[in-house]
Order: sequence, then structure tokens, then C-alpha cells
Amino acid sequence: MANHKQHHNFHETQLQFAAHIRHPQQNPAPADIEDRRLAIYRNLFYNNIESFLASGFPVLKSIIEEAHWHSMVRDFIHRHQSHSPLFLKISEEFLSYLQTERTADARDPEFMLELAHYEWVELALDISTIDIPNNLQPQVNMLDDIPQLSPTAWRFTYQYPVHRIGPQYQPAAGQIEPTSLIVYRTQALQIGFMETNPITLRLLDIIESQQCSGRQAIVKLAEEINHPEPDSLVEFGAEIISQLYNKDIISGFRPN
Repeated sequence: MANHKQHHNFHETQLQFAAHIRHPQQNPAPADIEDRRLAIYRNLFYNNIESFLASGFPVLKSIIEEAHWHSMVRDFIHRHQSHSPLFLKISEEFLSYLQTERTADARDPEFMLELAHYEWVELALDISTIDIPNNLQPQVNMLDDIPQLSPTAWRFTYQYPVHRIGPQYQPAAGQIEPTSLIVYRTQALQIGFMETNPITLRLLDIIESQQCSGRQAIVKLAEEINHPEPDSLVEFGAEIISQLYNKDIISGFRPN
């Protein structure tokens, strides 16, 4: 019975300790731990998380005031219940906090969620363990063969030009500029982005969903947009497919 009580007390102390480390202003420290030691744990815990978020969201940190940034990090630590103990998942957890848990703050830029998402995508691709198929053939007949999209090329449409945002440029309030981006990782493990347009994104959607040849995908696209000269679009589409292949957005081709 005594052992059970000791175990219960230790567990309660652990919970109290963790709550205090996460939010010391609201949760009292365990009575039997001196504050000097607690301060070391508090600072170590906060500095580790803040440092990781700063490296995962460097642009976001650079464009908001220092006090605002630290207030945001502390609010994240206080509010969010992480679903993974892995440090590499903290950026994903922080994005989830921004999207679903953060209380509106007048200091937050209108484009903050999209910028944070874009920065998370870059990190997610950088650490992704997805393998690119190694049984594809190189570019031989891009129009008649079936292009294969790289699993490390992700397509997005944002309301702001997130790839241009930084200390020297931030969109003004209400300045919407729809932006189509492909963020990708090359076979040399370099992260890049390509600003494109909704038509190219739709072409990639057709290629991916229908697993058809380049020519068939372009012809279908021409039908969808009622293009007056489908043959000229086929020629232009071939150039786009070649460009995407050269950037490793298209990994290779399969025979039709």
C-alpha cells in the first residue's frame, strides 16, 4: 500500500513538474524542487523549442517583432498538446497550432498561415523519406510516353506570394495575389520552387490522375479550356513537360 502511494505521489509530482515547465505563470512548481533547478529546466525546455521553431520558420520569425515571436512560442507551448515526441515533428505541430488553436492577434500578418505552411513544406520535403522510383526511363518521347510525377514535388495555390515574402517585402493588408507554386526536392536532395499558373497545375493533375501520355493529357486540357488551337498547345505543353523533367518535378517516364 505504501509503495502504491509513493508511486501515486511521484506521478503527481511529474504531472505538476511538466505543467509548470510548460506554463510557469499559471502552474505552481512542485514544492520539493528548488527554484534554481527549475529555472534551468524551464530555460532549457523553452530554448530548445524556440530554437527549433526559429530554424523551421526563419522567414516568419524575421518579419515579426521579437517580443511577438516569443509570445507566440510561449502560447504554442501552453496551448498545444503535441501528438509526437519527435523534434522533427514540432514544426508540423506548430503549424497545426497556428491553423486551429491560436487566438486572433492583431499583430499577426494576414498572410501568416500561408507563409508558415510554405516554410513547413520546405522542411517536410527536406526531411522526407519518400523514395523516388528507380525503374523509370529518361526523357525519350515525352509526348507519347507516360510522365511520372515525383512524389517529392508538391503543388499549391496560395492567396499570397509566399515565396517572395521576407524582411524586404510583405504584402499590404488586403493585397491578395493568387500564386501557384510547385515546391520540390531534386534527386540531388536540393529544395526548390517553381512559380507557375493554374493551367500547368491542372495539366499535372491530369497526368497524375489519369496516368496518360503527355500528348493525351495536353489534348484533354485543351478540351477543358476550349483552346482554339490544340496543336499549338501540344507544342507548348511539350516544352512545359521538358522543363518539369529537367527540374525533377517529373521523375521520368513509363512506356505507353
